[in-house]
Amino acid sequence: MAKQIFVNLPVRDLPKSKAFYEAIGFTNNPQFTDDTAACMVLSDTIYVMLLTHAKWGSFTKKPITNAHEASEVSLALICDSRADVDAMVKAGAAHGGKADANPPQDLGFMYQRSIEDLDGHNWEPFFMDMSRMPQG
Repeated sequence: MAKQIFVNLPVRDLPKSKAFYEAIGFTNNPQFTDDTAACMVLSDTIYVMLLTHAKWGSFTKKPITNAHEASEVSLALICDSRADVDAMVKAGAAHGGKADANPPQDLGFMYQRSIEDLDGHNWEPFFMDMSRMPQG
């Protein structure tokens, strides 16, 4: 069985966060979604669980970091093309996210941008063309 990852993120507004993640390419799995959590699926191995602050609090007593003010995690996600990177950032920004919260990078063989979700969680979609990677 392939390894799967479930990224759990605390969110302030579950419906708006679901709409944001749907806009950037995730689909909702209603089997694991209710008023306190939403399972957002990107592939058969990548899932994001959006959890209300109350639900998050049932898993840990640590305070929730304000990701708008402090760096907590950066989630890099490979895309099929530069255009897909741009489309993801554009769609996220159109649904309340912050485009290019970190400076875009274009190294020729690798192209990367960033998009913060509504709660400040940082995603870095990127494209790599290994045939253009410098040798040595």
